[in-house]
Amino acid sequence: MSDFELALNLKAVKDRKKVMDIQTIKERILAVQSKREYLLGLLEQPNLGTLRVDVNQALEELDELIDEFQRTIPIE
Repeated sequence: MSDFELALNLKAVKDRKKVMDIQTIKERILAVQSKREYLLGLLEQPNLGTLRVDVNQALEELDELIDEFQRTIPIE
């Protein structure tokens, strides 16, 4: 195998790794988005008390993270 062929193979391996990493990130974003529904359900609990502030804060931060991810890596 020539140096050129070896370099092409290494580049192909690196490119495949990037694609896999992006796919993994997209899957994790989708998993995080599904957890948002759980937090919304907590807000409906009448006995949440002062934890309501924490749940609201978590929702706000989660929404910001999801928006940032979607701007950076659009989910198709």
